[in-house]
Amino acid sequence: MKIIPAIDLQNGEAVRLYKGDYDKKTVYSKNPLEIAQKFERMGATDLHLVDLDGAKIGQTRNLELVRKIKDETRLKIEIGGGIRDFDTVRMYLEQIGVERVILGTAAVEKPDFLKELLIKYGPSKIIVGVDIREGFVSTSGWLEKTSLPYLSF
Repeated sequence: MKIIPAIDLQNGEAVRLYKGDYDKKTVYSKNPLEIAQKFERMGATDLHLVDLDGAKIGQTRNLELVRKIKDETRLKIEIGGGIRDFDTVRMYLEQIGVERVILGTAAVEKPDFLKELLIKYGPSKIIVGVDIREGFVSTSGWLEKTSLPYLSF
C-alpha cells in the first residue's frame, strides 16, 4: 500500500474545508512548503496538492507555490484544482515538472479535451478526479452539482 499525503491550498495557506464549504475552513499552516518538507522527512515520496482557489474559479491560483514545493523537495507531485486548459496542463507537466495532473471539471465538461491529453501525455500523467455529492458528480470545486449520477461517469 502507498500512502500519499495531501495538502489543500487556499490563498497560499494549507487548509482543510469543512464539507467542501469555502467559508468554513481550518488553516493548518501559513507555509505549505514546510508541511511538504515535513512529509518528505517522514518518508513520503509523493504529494497530492489541490489548488482550492483554482478549483473554485476555474484557473490555477497557487502556481508559484506549487513550483516552490516542487523545486525545494524531491516529492513526486500530483496537482488538481482549476486545471481546465491545455496551457495549464503543459505548464505543470513540462515546465514545473509535476508527475501527474488531476482533472475534475474539465473531464466532465470537455471529454474530448481529456482524450487529447491522454493521447499526448498518456494515462500515467493524467488522473480523473470525481467529486461526488449526494450520488451525483460535482464540479467547479464542489460548487456545482450535475445531473450525472457518479456511476454513469
